[in-house]
Amino acid sequence: MVSEGKRVYIYGEKEALAPLVTVNTFEGDGHGVYSFLADLTDKKFALAVVSDVNWDAEMSPWKCAPVNKNEEPCTGGADKYIDTLTNKIIPDIKKDLSYEPKEIIIAGYSLAGLFSLYCLYKTDVFDSAVSASGSLWFPDFSSFCRKSDFCKTPKKVYFSLGDKEAQTKNPLLSTVYDKTSEIYSWYKDAGIDTMFELNPGNHFKDADLRLAKGIARVLD
Repeated sequence: MVSEGKRVYIYGEKEALAPLVTVNTFEGDGHGVYSFLADLTDKKFALAVVSDVNWDAEMSPWKCAPVNKNEEPCTGGADKYIDTLTNKIIPDIKKDLSYEPKEIIIAGYSLAGLFSLYCLYKTDVFDSAVSASGSLWFPDFSSFCRKSDFCKTPKKVYFSLGDKEAQTKNPLLSTVYDKTSEIYSWYKDAGIDTMFELNPGNHFKDADLRLAKGIARVLD
């Protein structure tokens, strides 16, 4: 289906009361994530993969200069996209499903993993979140988390990183493990059911599998 200019691919349950997992991506149909997820869990779920996301704009909470040469800056369009996602795209997904999901999970990889956590502070639509290899190095994001309140206390939050992601000469990207650990610890101390998993490899290894593992862990 197409909603608000985004291609949306829907997998899994369409005739049962099941959780809805929403994933944002800049390209692809998400079939790899669904295939891994179907192997990892026997839980019923619907997976909606929203493609064609304007990555550097719609996944970033505020402006950020390029972290590497030849990359685009982040322009901070997440708030606007959250409004579109929650008030337009997800209602369209629900119409296609023909049932009201018992819960809605927001999941993402890399910058979309950052976006998943940011959503918890901006809307009460999502019950749980997955930040797989999330870009939690993003400037001032850990401070934002420490100072801000959730719109609704999340049921579960999952974090993951590759065990080599922080091994970089880039001074900003090298903070990703420390920043992720900080946020994870705050959530855990707040009594949230949260998990932090290290996977082998760098940021670009097994992205679909890492995302599927996180989703499987937060499904009831």
